Amino acid sequence: MGLTIAEKIIKEHLVSGEMKCGEEIGLRIDQTLTQDATGTMAYLEFETMEIPSVRTDLSIAYIDHNTLQSGFENADDHRFIQSAAAKYGLYFSRPGNGICHQVHLERFAVPGRTLIGSDSHTPTCGGMGMLAMGAGGMDVAVAMGGGAYHITMPKMYKVNLTGKLRPFVSAKDISLEILRILTVKGGVGAIIEWGGEGIKTLSVPERATITNMGAELGATTSIFPSDEVTREFLKAQGREDVYRPLKSDEDARYDKLIDIDLSKLEPLIACPHSPDNIKKVSELAGTEVNQVCVGSCTNSSLFDMLKIASILSGKTVDSRVSMSVSPGSKQVLMQLSESGALTDILASGARLLECACGPCIGMGFSPNSSGISLRTFNRNFEGRSGTADAKVFLVSPETAAISAIKGVITNPMDMADDTNLYKTYMNVVVPDEFKVDDSSIIAPLEEEKRLDFEILRGPNIKPLPVSKSLSDEIEAELVIKLGNNITTDHIMPAGSKILPYRSNIPYLSKFCFETCDKQFPERAIKAGEGIILGGENYGQGSSREHAALVPLYLGIRAVIAKSFARIHMANLINVGILPLTLENREDYKEIEQGDKLVLKGVMNGLKSGCFSLIDERTGKEYTLSGDFTERQKDILLAGGLLKYIARRPTMKSQDKFQKKIE
Repeated sequence: MGLTIAEKIIKEHLVSGEMKCGEEIGLRIDQTLTQDATGTMAYLEFETMEIPSVRTDLSIAYIDHNTLQSGFENADDHRFIQSAAAKYGLYFSRPGNGICHQVHLERFAVPGRTLIGSDSHTPTCGGMGMLAMGAGGMDVAVAMGGGAYHITMPKMYKVNLTGKLRPFVSAKDISLEILRILTVKGGVGAIIEWGGEGIKTLSVPERATITNMGAELGATTSIFPSDEVTREFLKAQGREDVYRPLKSDEDARYDKLIDIDLSKLEPLIACPHSPDNIKKVSELAGTEVNQVCVGSCTNSSLFDMLKIASILSGKTVDSRVSMSVSPGSKQVLMQLSESGALTDILASGARLLECACGPCIGMGFSPNSSGISLRTFNRNFEGRSGTADAKVFLVSPETAAISAIKGVITNPMDMADDTNLYKTYMNVVVPDEFKVDDSSIIAPLEEEKRLDFEILRGPNIKPLPVSKSLSDEIEAELVIKLGNNITTDHIMPAGSKILPYRSNIPYLSKFCFETCDKQFPERAIKAGEGIILGGENYGQGSSREHAALVPLYLGIRAVIAKSFARIHMANLINVGILPLTLENREDYKEIEQGDKLVLKGVMNGLKSGCFSLIDERTGKEYTLSGDFTERQKDILLAGGLLKYIARRPTMKSQDKFQKKIE
């Protein structure tokens, strides 16, 4: 039987387990990336392993999230990360150089290699045939130390694309269409491969938009073949030497097949407050717009920016609209400037923002109260924009730009009769050669200089919270009961007021579940030890491990839900919190916030996968499931991944062994 693209890469990088769907496998990781919102924790965790240098082929620390310098906190974090990168052998991408996923795609992605990053949108590089996955910071730290990255062997889905996109329909619309078909949990436990004749019509940046948005499906990752389109992109970046053709075998087998005819797609829009709340743009035409944002790691490529410029050229943003444009990298911005396209954007009245994540995570440019914001971003979770009552819609760059001009939601296909606009839009061409300037990427110190090099710490950088070893009986209060699709933004919000404290878990804890229940932190502290109850797909969204570390600090011992998102469940295990699912989902209705709960026979539960929960209020006993691998059981017993590694000093001993060889 033939292999899919992902299976071929997995086979080449397999270090433990068997490639059987549902079984745990360990993968050798070639590259890692971190960003600053998650990076401080990752490097604090790496320090605890006492390994002198990273062991990957390439590891990079990016600064792209907390770039607003409104106090000393972000500046101190940046200095800490830069010094840790210098000491441990990582490259460092300076603030302003760009968003990690866009820069990595341009300068470092390699077909057929493995990449994990402490950001859920790391699958962006799957647009170049890379097995790229989002992970928690602790997993990234272990991979940097030479350890394997463990996942459950996924199912394989394939999306066959036929036809060709019509003018003013874009890759973003393809992403929204697959979200309409599968929903935000439809990709859980699967790798999504994109194929068919239609992919030949899509550039690497367009493919990257699609793989980026795959994170919203809950998929392990998404991937495209590496073909002549890939080669041309790498050639334009001066990196043709890393090109490798990669495709699935003719007799490869898939667990699900989905067909999409590109020629039949029309502009789509994700309505508040979920990426899968999909409608046709035409259905909402005429709705007044207050704000338009173009950029983020989803739609900030040169191709996206040139399309925006072609639409805005000679026109003015409507007086009712505030519009921002965020290029994805310094490379994109420089070429926009040199081509004259930047002038077209600025002349329209749009505001140019830094090459950073910015508004996507609520770091500036928040909408007005109850405002309607159209964004080319990947997430529209409630409150994520920084304005609690804003209504955020996800759209393509084409829909965003034309709606900004009109002042109302407008189907860009309606503009096809505008001869001049149509001509300029259809004439958008990406150059054959990109302007390469890597001066903002700083190399690590030479090895002999690292030993005595001091890592620089500010007062806002606090030690990691300490987890408890697992006990046979856990008695705790149900401190909060939540609904379905609780995101990591619900658990641990982002935004300019909160993100600067990512290195300070005690202070950050004050904001835990702020959008759901402002009294949660106080109640959790008062309880001493607590349990959380959630619904379906608990922990979807970001890979930020703060959504596990902060509950740990607040005394959470277990999270019970109907189902979990992949990365968040792994993060809970890594910090030593027990994630369990309800055997009978109807039991959810009977358990109430404030109930005293007792988990009994935890040790036997780990062996059998069956746990007993007693509600002291009602006296009822409920059955919970915990399907853990042997490795995960050991991690939970140890009290988290770092304690587990400390008990298994094989990673440290590798250094001693290496010295003996030398």
